[in-house]
Amino acid sequence: MRVIFLKDVKGQGKKGEVKEVPNGYASNFLFKKGLAKEATAATVSELKGKKKAQEKQEAEILEEAKELKNFLEKEENAIEIRSKSADDGRLFGSVTTKQIASAAKKQLDIELDKRKIELNVPMRSLGTQKMDVKIHPQVVAEITVRVLPEK
Repeated sequence: MRVIFLKDVKGQGKKGEVKEVPNGYASNFLFKKGLAKEATAATVSELKGKKKAQEKQEAEILEEAKELKNFLEKEENAIEIRSKSADDGRLFGSVTTKQIASAAKKQLDIELDKRKIELNVPMRSLGTQKMDVKIHPQVVAEITVRVLPEK
């Protein structure tokens, strides 16, 4: 019997797959537990429609991520952080990804995940540094962070 899996079933198939399974297994286990439904012409076309809608939504999300990348990479959208520093320009401590994310929220009104900001070299002095931010699995933006002395 051909079935469409509604949920992942270990050893059988993943959600959305159409597979051939034994009749008894399908009717006594998969259908009763709500893990699958019979693959008729109508249900297969419904599944194709859902997949198309999902792909369209993912393409829209990717396009939004690319627009955000272009916005973040503009020089006038650099993130400025004020921090206490010594006379020679060294900071008391360092700038964290949490500070960068909160500054981006305040200045640009953009939500950045602090875990997605790649701070390769710790910022321990005044100045400007560029770093990567993963906005989407396929889109990485390079933002500019300026550390200025606290007034």
